[in-house]
Amino acid sequence: MTAYAVAHLRDVEFGPDIVAYLEGIDATLAPFAGRFLIHGGAQIVLEGDWQGDLIVIAFPDLERARAWYDSPTYRRILGLRRGRAEGEVLLVEGVPNGHRATDILG
Repeated sequence: MTAYAVAHLRDVEFGPDIVAYLEGIDATLAPFAGRFLIHGGAQIVLEGDWQGDLIVIAFPDLERARAWYDSPTYRRILGLRRGRAEGEVLLVEGVPNGHRATDILG
């Protein structure tokens, strides 16, 4: 089942650390078949008060998403982002093709 790394980042301080993080992250994704689906981009807020950027990275499954986040190559650059941005990050499993909203009921 496809899984996603989702980040809601705010107050990103663009500078050398963020540039180094951005330059290094693609190489950390490749061994785990990760790929960006959303990386910032234009937004139209329809409800609530949204501040910041949304990042979504797809992986073939939750195990590879977790292995990427825990990998030594990603851990080496993680501090570059953590020190220059606030926000939440999570890994979440997707749903199968044909999923309907009522499937969660039972």
